[in-house]
Amino acid sequence: NEFELEYGCNPSQKPAKIYMKDGSELPVAVLNGRPGYINFLDAFNAWQLVKELKAATGLPAAASFKHVSPAGAAVGLPLSDTLKKIYFVDDIKGLDESAIACAYARARGADRMSSYGDFVALSDTCDATTALLLKREVSDGVIAPDYTAEAIEILKGKRKGTYNVIKIDPSYQPEPVERKQVFGITFEQGRNEIKLDDPALFENIPTQNKTFTAEAKRDLIIALITLKYTQSNSVCYVKDGQAIGIGAGQQSRIHCTRLASNKADIWWLRQHPKVMSLPFKEGIR
Repeated sequence: NEFELEYGCNPSQKPAKIYMKDGSELPVAVLNGRPGYINFLDAFNAWQLVKELKAATGLPAAASFKHVSPAGAAVGLPLSDTLKKIYFVDDIKGLDESAIACAYARARGADRMSSYGDFVALSDTCDATTALLLKREVSDGVIAPDYTAEAIEILKGKRKGTYNVIKIDPSYQPEPVERKQVFGITFEQGRNEIKLDDPALFENIPTQNKTFTAEAKRDLIIALITLKYTQSNSVCYVKDGQAIGIGAGQQSRIHCTRLASNKADIWWLRQHPKVMSLPFKEGIR
């Protein structure tokens, strides 16, 4: 009912472990690897994000987390040939048949630089197609409600057998009040359980254009849920079911907006024919 960590946030912070305060069993099982303190922070925050995205949209969802903020988040919509190419997944067989693989390809592909060395969350069972995507990327681990036998075997072969694979009980519900200690002092507050898919959110539209398509509302919901799990200040651009620019944790809102906007600009520019036809050296990753 507890899991010992190698160390905390830094190698000097020992001992370190995760456990349930009431002594009950942890709602997670480590199927492979040995996740660390930051790994679990990313895993649990990312899991909350994808679980909420799935509940709000009805679509499988994936998130790519780095240092307790999402680098990418998306739902499982099909990818165009252009997106497949710029996300480097155009050679993955069976991608179109796996909604959860499409979700991760989108979450990972939108900002590959920030996602480098990510921790992944999947709302649905990790299948072999998704595992093959994960195997080829630089990533620390994955959390999902379940894995197919083939996916487990693929993931166990990653990082010389040390890749972190966590299974979480999808029915687990935390206590409504959460606590944390800072400098030996306990902070207590109610969990942020706000539902961001409430139709009432769109009743008061302050813009001149009052017409929102169903797709636009979906993307706004994805942006709001993604922002819920970032470090403030934060800005998020979403298009076609995926975040294309996330700026988080900046002291200045201006810098945060510039960061998110620059990422969105790069996402668009990567699709330009001149960029897509750039001659890369053979064998370069």
